[in-house]
Amino acid sequence: MRDIAFGIFDHVERSSGDPELHRLFEERLDLIVAAEEAGFWGYHFAEHHMTQLGMTPSPGVFVAAAAARTKRIRLGPLVYLLPLYHPIRLIEEICMLDHMSGGRFELGVGRGISPFELGFYRIPYYDGREMYDEALEVLVKGLRNPRLTHHGKFYHFDDVPMEMRPMQQPNPGFWYGCNGETNTGYAARHGMNMVMIGPTASVTHLAQVYRDVYAKYRSGPDNLNPHLTNPKIGVQRHIFVAETDREAEAIARPAYDAFYVNLQKLWGNFGLNASVFPGTLDIAARAGVFVVGSPATVREKLAELVDKADFNYMMLPLSWGNLTAAQTRRSLDLFAQEIMPAYLNRADAA
Repeated sequence: MRDIAFGIFDHVERSSGDPELHRLFEERLDLIVAAEEAGFWGYHFAEHHMTQLGMTPSPGVFVAAAAARTKRIRLGPLVYLLPLYHPIRLIEEICMLDHMSGGRFELGVGRGISPFELGFYRIPYYDGREMYDEALEVLVKGLRNPRLTHHGKFYHFDDVPMEMRPMQQPNPGFWYGCNGETNTGYAARHGMNMVMIGPTASVTHLAQVYRDVYAKYRSGPDNLNPHLTNPKIGVQRHIFVAETDREAEAIARPAYDAFYVNLQKLWGNFGLNASVFPGTLDIAARAGVFVVGSPATVREKLAELVDKADFNYMMLPLSWGNLTAAQTRRSLDLFAQEIMPAYLNRADAA
């Protein structure tokens, strides 16, 4: 059985009827501690703004809180929305977080998927790509060099002293989200850890695209993770595990409806539809992007994915929609006890 490391992805949603915000944060921090104890490699979470889909609009604050409670699990945003940050301010934050976590910081970057969230910041969506590209260039320069000079379209710096350096050298591991050949090839050319979302046939193809492109460019000058010999090739699957299939489906069905409302709400405010996920749990389950059932059922469905796609990291949203903290924790425990051991060699996955 191929060794696979496991991580958690979390939108940190706030659905109708959820607890007060301070309790929501406390429950998530407890979940991260439990995930570390269970042997999960990493915890990654989204940055969203002005939407109940995500309650961690300031990722650094949440990483700092999680780092203070944990010792081994790796932590980071997936992703920082680079157009929303001043690059020097972000470089300093990354350095602080990497040291505060003991070198456990994972650095996800992107431009942002929502034109509305960028729009609230008065950033035109079609400028986002250029801003992202240039901000990433500045980020790499600032993390790797004692002084920063850069003259571009959006950012201008002259001989700025970089007094802070990250604990991980030359930088924390960069991450990128992928849903097609173009951005998968981009991640591979830059040696970035990546995570794919999509049906089994899609992620099987994209995993091979990544491996082919990475093999060609791994020694090139664009590799942002030259210190990594085996980048994470990740597949995301929402899961929920209960003692029986019937119980799992009874809980997951309304939870999916709540997740879908959260996913669509900001887009719906502007009369549009975000088509990232289908409208029902049944369709999502048939596509393989949601895996719900007893330990035996979930184990079987994930084994089919592992047999077909050549990846080494499985990123699991465990808490989604209106799943309660108790339901999520039970799902995590069942997964860790009855499914993870078949794949996880802790010595190799660390």
